[in-house]
Amino acid sequence: MTQETFEQTIWSLDDLLPATAGPEFERLLAALEERVTELEGWRDCLSADISANDFFQLMRLYESITEYESRMVGYSRLWFAADTQSQDALGFRGRMDELSTQVENRLLFFTLWWKALDDDAANRLLEEAVDWRYFLESLRRFKPYTLSEPEEKVVNLKDVNGVQALVTLYDMITNKYTFTLEVDGVVQELTRAELSAHYYSPSAELREAAYRELNRVYAQDGAVLGQIYLHCARDWRSENMTLRHFESPIAVRNLGNDIPDPVVDTLLDVCQQNEAVFQDYFRLKADWLGLDKLRRFDIYAPLSRVGKEYPYGPAVEMVLESLDSFSPVVAEQARRVFTDGHIDSEIRPGKQGGAFCSSLVPGLTPWVKVNYTGKARDVATLAHELGHAMHSLMASEHSILTFHSALPLAETASVFAEMILTERLLEGESDPAVRRNLLAAAVDDAYATVMRQAYFILFERQAHELVANGKTTDDLRAVYLENLRQQFGDAIDLDDGFQWEWTAIPHIYRTPFYCYAYSFGQLLVLALYQRYREEGETFVPRYLEILSYGGSASPAHVLTEAGVDMSSAAFWQGGFDVIRGMVDQLAAL
Repeated sequence: MTQETFEQTIWSLDDLLPATAGPEFERLLAALEERVTELEGWRDCLSADISANDFFQLMRLYESITEYESRMVGYSRLWFAADTQSQDALGFRGRMDELSTQVENRLLFFTLWWKALDDDAANRLLEEAVDWRYFLESLRRFKPYTLSEPEEKVVNLKDVNGVQALVTLYDMITNKYTFTLEVDGVVQELTRAELSAHYYSPSAELREAAYRELNRVYAQDGAVLGQIYLHCARDWRSENMTLRHFESPIAVRNLGNDIPDPVVDTLLDVCQQNEAVFQDYFRLKADWLGLDKLRRFDIYAPLSRVGKEYPYGPAVEMVLESLDSFSPVVAEQARRVFTDGHIDSEIRPGKQGGAFCSSLVPGLTPWVKVNYTGKARDVATLAHELGHAMHSLMASEHSILTFHSALPLAETASVFAEMILTERLLEGESDPAVRRNLLAAAVDDAYATVMRQAYFILFERQAHELVANGKTTDDLRAVYLENLRQQFGDAIDLDDGFQWEWTAIPHIYRTPFYCYAYSFGQLLVLALYQRYREEGETFVPRYLEILSYGGSASPAHVLTEAGVDMSSAAFWQGGFDVIRGMVDQLAAL
């Protein structure tokens, strides 16, 4: 592969919009308005006997409107993520959220008409819908839970100025936090990304200090952050159970993911049944570290006292080379993120914490945000987010309505990319101590991706019920601490400061019940990666075909083609068996 120089930079958003104000932007708004008005003009012409040609003309128009919206709203959210303290970014985001809501309300008649069609009329159009088919089928899944047009409009307006505004406030409050930590005798002010790098420090004292500082800062605003969460949970229930009549809060996410409720229940049950896998690992890790018992501060402790640093440029090359060893096609797609200037890897105040990949328009290189501090975990995160980008580009031949993968499959390429990276590092390492460190880091990641995320969902299920019954932030603190006690058993000493940890989990605010997608994706990838080990290069084309579906087919269809029965407890148990094998391999080193 061609050698390049990679430096930490802020991304460029120029490929999304030429401007956010002035004549050029006004022309974009006018073009969007023209298309919305044209679609509105069909309102009185819609009927059950509409011709396929007319319907597909409307769908192409709907696609075009969706792309305009995706560019504008996407720009606003990426700008805000890059600088949550910018008033200009906040103002533009608010304007675009309002615009998106107005457009959605004006076009509600179209999706409501489609949902209301009788099955015969809908099936006639679906037969020829080709790449739109699954999108249209997905709309009709929500038919029993759809309100009248005036009610749906009120809900949209309520969301943009209500719960979405609360989540924006949560982001503004928490991304403004700075954390004080003494490192090597020097007191530093850190962002959350910089602070979290010390969770992996070889120093037990520094790990503890970092976690205590995180818990201290969030606890100071615990009552406020907790109250925001209570309102988010109440809003979720009021809309989805009281108005739409879903059976449970999580059922909303399951239907959107097209995953039956019993499958999610089975996944979570198998996770709970395998608590001992990670508890046994934590006991082994305590022994390797010379401790009687691990503390919660120590679960990501490296086994070596020497923490290796990974400069950004060589780390990028390492990730790209590992992807190239699997498939030059995916490596070249990942490289596009850098060549197109679509990555923000800097550490700076006001930048949103964490990492994500934002895929907005098919064929347009996704935008990747990481907070790179040079730790081994950061290299894995980079591989993870580039996996998301590659997944999106593999599905770029699909419509903007169908190229996004369903959440449970959205982690497939990202976690697989991490495993490719780990395997490559292991292959190039002969030192048993280093190999043990690498394997331990992989098991640490498996804990963070499978068990930790599953228990977030178990907490959310309980929290939503508690909130519905009038419980308070103090009640949620107690429940979350009990949640941690259950997953760790007697393998971990748990500090009471972690009772506030749930307020530091953005997903439960922004996207309720999202996190089981991580558990789903990791266990799925463990099974797929095992096949790759067994089949070698013959596996690659079939794997890439799975990714190329994007969101154009149901998870059940995609996984059935891959030979996976997601309703089977034995399948999910197989993923834990692979993790158990990794733990046994570690114990034998």
